[in-house]
Amino acid sequence: MLIKLKVHPDSKKSSLVKKTEDAYEVWVRAPRERGLANKAALEFLAKALNQNPGRLHIVKGATSPNKIVKVLG
Repeated sequence: MLIKLKVHPDSKKSSLVKKTEDAYEVWVRAPRERGLANKAALEFLAKALNQNPGRLHIVKGATSPNKIVKVLG
C-alpha cells in the first residue's frame, strides 16, 4: 500500500490529519535536519495505522515535505 504524506517539521505539537483514504498530513516537533522529522513522522503514522514503524519506508521525497510512503506486508 502506498500513502501520500505531507510533513510539517518544527511544529509546536505533533498531530495527524487524514485527508483521504491514502493521504495524510502530519505535524511533528522534530527538526528537519539529519532525517529526524522523517523518522518522527513515520513513527507517528505507524502508530495511527497500528503498524510497526519498521514496516514503513519512504520511497519518494525523502528531502521534500511531500512524501510517498510504502507500507510493507
